[in-house]
Amino acid sequence: MRSLLFFAALSVVALTFSQCSVNRQIAQAKALGDCKFNITSADSIYLSGIDVRKLKNLEDLNPMRYPQLAAGLLSKSIPLSARINVDITNPTNKTAGIDQLEYKILLANQELFNGFVNQRIEVAPGGGTVRVPVKLNANAYQLMTDDKTRDAFTDLMRNMSGSDKSKPSKLTIKIKPTLALGNKKVDYPGYITIDQEVTNKILLGQ
Repeated sequence: MRSLLFFAALSVVALTFSQCSVNRQIAQAKALGDCKFNITSADSIYLSGIDVRKLKNLEDLNPMRYPQLAAGLLSKSIPLSARINVDITNPTNKTAGIDQLEYKILLANQELFNGFVNQRIEVAPGGGTVRVPVKLNANAYQLMTDDKTRDAFTDLMRNMSGSDKSKPSKLTIKIKPTLALGNKKVDYPGYITIDQEVTNKILLGQ
């Protein structure tokens, strides 16, 4: 109901602007909301500058071996960066697309990072698929030290490193498309939510 009211309101706004352009944006954003989203892999994973993929097991991530990690624990700043690749598949008979979107990445219901994709995303109808890289940059200190998130974070790092000693990690990505109407930007109501259990094989792209 909320989405219907949103698109109805946009249809009214469309009378003020270029009818054809705005109607196209509305139709493509609606089709994007009907697409299927799937986390397919992750790469460029660094924790305090350490390439996680080069670790044989998480026990190698010892502060005694990595001074930058020890310093990060003392300063409560442990930078985590990664790129998570999301495939968007369009099962509808209309082109899905958007020029900008906001996203949030959550682990164990705790927000890891939020950011924007400022580029055109367009998915062809009838099963077309597009891969969108979503960047993650966060301070992992709280995740590593909080009892509520420590185990989930450890499993995520194991999965990202390719270890077979980990449980599946539940990642949540929330996406909010933005439409450009003249000089104004209008957000999609709520978020498109992707809840997915990811394993080491998925994150390695296997």
